[in-house]
Amino acid sequence: MENNHIMMNQKLLEKSHDLQKQKLEVFDILREALIVSFKNFNFIIFIFLASLPFFGFMVYYETFLQRTFVEASHILKHPPSYSTYNWPLPEFLVKTVTKDFFHELVQLSFLYLVPLHLFELCTVIVTVDLASRIYAEETPMTLKEMIHKPIYGARLRGTFVTSFYVLFLSTCTLLGLIWLATNYYVIFANSVVDVLFAVSYGVAFVVLLTKFLEWSAMWNMSIVISTLEGLYGVEAFVLSAYFSKGIGRRGLLLMLVFFVWGLSLRLPCLYFGCYEGGRGIVAQICLFCLGNALKWVVCTVYFYDCKKRILEKKVDEEVGRDIDAIDA
Repeated sequence: MENNHIMMNQKLLEKSHDLQKQKLEVFDILREALIVSFKNFNFIIFIFLASLPFFGFMVYYETFLQRTFVEASHILKHPPSYSTYNWPLPEFLVKTVTKDFFHELVQLSFLYLVPLHLFELCTVIVTVDLASRIYAEETPMTLKEMIHKPIYGARLRGTFVTSFYVLFLSTCTLLGLIWLATNYYVIFANSVVDVLFAVSYGVAFVVLLTKFLEWSAMWNMSIVISTLEGLYGVEAFVLSAYFSKGIGRRGLLLMLVFFVWGLSLRLPCLYFGCYEGGRGIVAQICLFCLGNALKWVVCTVYFYDCKKRILEKKVDEEVGRDIDAIDA
């Protein structure tokens, strides 16, 4: 009886330990995403074809965006008529921003909120759907199978609703980041020595950026849930928050990888003036689209890993109850 008692405890603990090993860390998730992306060449071909509209629009949008960045930097460097101020930006912008530049900002905002969002969403839905089939089934798929397995209309509508929520939340957060970064830039670009404001804006920017990346992982998972599970809106957000509970740091690090990837592509193009035309901007967008597709494969793997973590938690609770029952 005592030997059977020990063997039963060992089996239950081994079962819990096996599920514990299934939990993926950041580099494991990135590795799994790379395996999913490159083990099936048909997947690469299909995603490439599906991303062509998004790629074409991104070339135009990124050129417009970088020109606006350069023009904005020139405007913000314009010497102010005063040397010190407590809240620099509102009065400063009213005096320096021209009507033409304001119209460019409105146009850029429209391009970001409507066509860019829709083009990217179409690519995201296709990428998540195919990545989930390859990752879950672990079998190669032909192009014919990829084309002839449709995504149901109800899930498309639900994913659109969830993406609208995500767009609203992310845009509000980005506006806050832009506001902080602009104030910080104005202080140093115009040699206004105000250490307190500089440190305040810098710390606030880092804190908000950190939270934005953490929230982005949860928001992106909600889009994956809408595409794969059929839940949308608030329900998708609640489930995503439940899955993300206790592992926000892992999601933050995953999103940080792709944030750094995008930043490292954009800054050299700004420095060398790729927005003026030529092959530089095309190469940047090619690498950006590659990173964007990989990001959504990562979000899909991250979602499945979170589901496994929830299963592990439930099994651990069952193991604990069974061990208590045996001991009793």
